[in-house]
Amino acid sequence: MTLARLAARHGVATEFSPSEGVTRTVPEATVVAVLGALGVDATTPEAVAASLGAAERADRERLLPPTLVRHTGDGPPAPPPPLPDGTRLRITTETGAVHTTRTGAVRATETGGAVRTGEDGGVWARLPLGVHTVDAEAPDGRTARATLIVAPARVPAPATRAYGLLVQLYSLLSEHSWGMGDLGDLRELVSWAGRAHGAGFVQVNPLHAGVPGAPSDPSPYRPSSRRFPDPVHLRIERIPEYAHLAPGPREELDRILAAAAELREGVLGKGNAVDRDAVWALKLRALERVATVELGPGRRADFHDFLAERGRALEDHATYQALAERHGHRWRSWPERLRTPEGAAAAVRADAALAARVDFHCRLAWLTDRQLGEAADAAREAGMAVGIVHDLAVGVHPEGSDVWARQGDFAAGMSVGAPPDAFNSRGQDWGLPPWRPDALAAAGYAPYRGLLRELLRHAGALRIDHVMGLFRLWWVPEGREPTEGTYVRYDAEAMLAVLVLEAHRAGAHVVGEDLGTVEPGVREALAARGVSGTSVLWFERDWYGGGAPLPPEAWRAGCVATATTHDLPSTAARLSGDHVLLRHRLGLLTGDLTRERAADAAETAEWRAVLQRLGLLPEGPGDEEAEILAVHRFLTRTPARMVGVWLPDLVGDRRPQNLPGTWDEYPNWRLPVAGPDGQPLSLERIAASPRGHTLLRTVAEGVGARTAPPGARAV
Repeated sequence: MTLARLAARHGVATEFSPSEGVTRTVPEATVVAVLGALGVDATTPEAVAASLGAAERADRERLLPPTLVRHTGDGPPAPPPPLPDGTRLRITTETGAVHTTRTGAVRATETGGAVRTGEDGGVWARLPLGVHTVDAEAPDGRTARATLIVAPARVPAPATRAYGLLVQLYSLLSEHSWGMGDLGDLRELVSWAGRAHGAGFVQVNPLHAGVPGAPSDPSPYRPSSRRFPDPVHLRIERIPEYAHLAPGPREELDRILAAAAELREGVLGKGNAVDRDAVWALKLRALERVATVELGPGRRADFHDFLAERGRALEDHATYQALAERHGHRWRSWPERLRTPEGAAAAVRADAALAARVDFHCRLAWLTDRQLGEAADAAREAGMAVGIVHDLAVGVHPEGSDVWARQGDFAAGMSVGAPPDAFNSRGQDWGLPPWRPDALAAAGYAPYRGLLRELLRHAGALRIDHVMGLFRLWWVPEGREPTEGTYVRYDAEAMLAVLVLEAHRAGAHVVGEDLGTVEPGVREALAARGVSGTSVLWFERDWYGGGAPLPPEAWRAGCVATATTHDLPSTAARLSGDHVLLRHRLGLLTGDLTRERAADAAETAEWRAVLQRLGLLPEGPGDEEAEILAVHRFLTRTPARMVGVWLPDLVGDRRPQNLPGTWDEYPNWRLPVAGPDGQPLSLERIAASPRGHTLLRTVAEGVGARTAPPGARAV
């Protein structure tokens, strides 16, 4: 019981419920290991008692918690938790303004409530939105400092109902790409989709910086840094300095362009997989040539502003990139003096060549940021109601720059994953070190705030992968199976307040990916703050009333309604049953093929019957293209404020972008968009597809979208 009490005080679960009515006990060794990662000794009964006593003593002596939260519009403002009478409070806003007050004695009211006499409650009501500092001094001399987050009640909502495209950017090659989709292609996509088809948004995969070196991890959901973008997405020809190359570097660049064209042709014409490493090798050579061009005065001033705004965080990221070029990305094996940012900074100061590479990687971050901005501008100019929806991965690679730069923020020896459930009896280990909730709170959530601010700079909305992680995450101790993990709780009130504040500042909506096992109350808490969820047609059933498909009018309004995601079969593969055959060929089926196909066919037939009954499939079953249209007509019948169309569905692509449970068996995260025959299609061919035009027109009409902004010409 003592260990359980200690664990509870630190947000570590000693039991969990994988399904309703079922409770599992967490192994004691797991609880001890997780507490150890939080800096709490629980290795012996004596250590447990000592740690518990220390925690209880700290609670008694503490004046303020590390973080205070207030939402405007949530009722009368309240001062901090009960403080000794006469405690002086000094609130310093983020702009430097100072407010002071003092706690008074508690006096009962006639209505049975209580107030503090002599306390200026108006101070709290007058505080502006932002991240402020509260200093407290009690009469007995104790002092404390806390971070105060004052946030709006809700994130901004989309201005109107909208539909949009969901795309993995690397998979969308144009005739100008260098072997994978890039920010130039994104700019073209949002301009076409918004102007010609009235789309309100385009959602992309995470564009976070990948782990350097080859072979790289192709998954965009296991990045080196979530804060900074990957320059592999740059469109080289759109960099202003590109036009001013001297003859010698220009000739070299022409040879690089020829090699890039071969890469592109290999993917679009010869069926090769997207090779991110080959693309980056060429772009790096090109960028090194472009960097020889001196920046003009205005461009240099812009670059310096960028450096000043990002400060130490960017310097650390660029330093990691430069050191990884010399020593490889596994920073724990670097020379000892380089394993911390402080030691590395000294090395950079003493090494002019290394300092030049740090400056080079800072420039790449700036160039990428500016092209992200150009894509966002193109979305606005195309009349998109939302714009580009960027994606935030759930974590980062343990050997990447984020962990290297802020080692104390991450739980050493732990990995994020998922517990065993009805779909995966072995659980999951994603290999991503989790943030320590205590470290986040102690830092006033500065790492989280900086991350969100950077991602929201050019976002009309932000999608948060595994949004349940704002509340709790499944931690798996190193060397143990995922079944031997446990949940660790985060301060969801503070995490949501930071999210709402930063989204408000950016004028951006927020979408949470809330698929799978969701703790009771989480969806309600997110909805209360205006965060939309994600609803996938095949999963939307009346689970508490027999399991029948949920009628469109019963869907929630606060969601992105879609037919599929990057981890699921395309709509064509789902309707045809091809996804079952694919899993069978790869040895992923847990049951008999005949039974699996029969169960899948029965589920699909049930949905077809619903579509027919609602009059959404007038052609009758059997026509795949008509059935895909019917599925999307159904989505537009729901009250969902955002309807997402998986871009490969425009052309009948049958291949999933990612097949969970596979690694080398399937080319995850490396497939270009293709037609039903598997032949890759360029952005230009997708935009010219009659099938794609019909689907987009159908969805646009269903959500009431205009087909083009004023003055735009449909193509």
